[in-house]
Amino acid sequence: MKNPSAIIVGAGPAGLACAASMRAQAIDVTVLEKANAVGSTWRRHYDRLHLHTDSSHSGLPGMEMPRSFPTYPSRTQVVSYLESYAAHFGIRPVFDTTVTGIRRYGLQWCVETTRVPVSAEVVVVATGWADFPYRPFWPGSEAFRGDCIHSCEYRNASPYLGKRVLVVGFGNSGGEIALDLAVARIDTTLAVRGPVQILPRDLLGIPILTWAIAQRSLPAKFVDYVNEPIIRLAIGPIERFGLRRAGKRPRRMVEEDRRVPLLDVGTLAKIRDGSIKVRRGVDRFTPDGVVFSDLSAEQFDSVILATGFRPDLRQLLSDANDVLDENGKPVETGKTTKEPGLYFCGLTASPTGQLREIGLEAKRIAKLAKHYLASVRT
Repeated sequence: MKNPSAIIVGAGPAGLACAASMRAQAIDVTVLEKANAVGSTWRRHYDRLHLHTDSSHSGLPGMEMPRSFPTYPSRTQVVSYLESYAAHFGIRPVFDTTVTGIRRYGLQWCVETTRVPVSAEVVVVATGWADFPYRPFWPGSEAFRGDCIHSCEYRNASPYLGKRVLVVGFGNSGGEIALDLAVARIDTTLAVRGPVQILPRDLLGIPILTWAIAQRSLPAKFVDYVNEPIIRLAIGPIERFGLRRAGKRPRRMVEEDRRVPLLDVGTLAKIRDGSIKVRRGVDRFTPDGVVFSDLSAEQFDSVILATGFRPDLRQLLSDANDVLDENGKPVETGKTTKEPGLYFCGLTASPTGQLREIGLEAKRIAKLAKHYLASVRT
């Protein structure tokens, strides 16, 4: 494996977007991917998954999504698009290569892998979140006799036919998995620990992402104030179903807390008709179920933890200074970091859509990398 000018870790949307953008800047780049294909995370997502942002705003730099795609492409269509994107730009990642460490030596970054080490002046970490599932611990969980998986392991409803299933967490994955189970007529319950912020996927017939992009230059508090009445009208009352509305509105939630509100794709309708029951957060497990925070207890055959992901890159970048926070998340993404030549892409939430943000970050990183390479080579 020859030493390029730049190394990109990951061949998902962020890695591919960075590779294409760097090549447009005439930067020699190598992409390292631990799986055996591009878009590995999208390949192993649950079957029902569709892109939550519309296709017209979700294309990566230099190549729009096909016009034949529906407004919200399916998981398999997104995978197909990523394959076509890599082929179009001649991106040939080095597959089956796990990166085990990234260390700086002078002007070079040494990337240690399960194959051979490779060095470059620029490194972009584009690993995404999916390798860091968060699994909370509750008292009694080790004694639970049913099966308990993280949402990243869920594929479809077929293994749960005839069972009572608890989905823990009401983010986008939890909401869609609960919907998938309810559509299959499975006894489904959602455990919702705290207040939630729910947005319609479409508002007045227009994708919610289009609204977010149009308002991106306006202050968050103003945007939330203007949008709140129409969003409340579109969503309707939720308190009667056991849900509590978050005090912090959607735009501020994304910008300040890096939390993405739930985009409703039909889950609320199933809650309203009783197909999905809502309970409080989990307090503890019992051998045959759980006790909720209001001390009510119910029996369940299976539990699916839609408890999110917490990326922790401290082991990967053990020697890097001031680029990760105390939890191992990048301090900056899509920008210059405190370590010259090191960048992160796609590792933060965006109010205007994750794929769109990845594209913007990738183009910005490519320009920064070109400038940096010129400065260290003169």
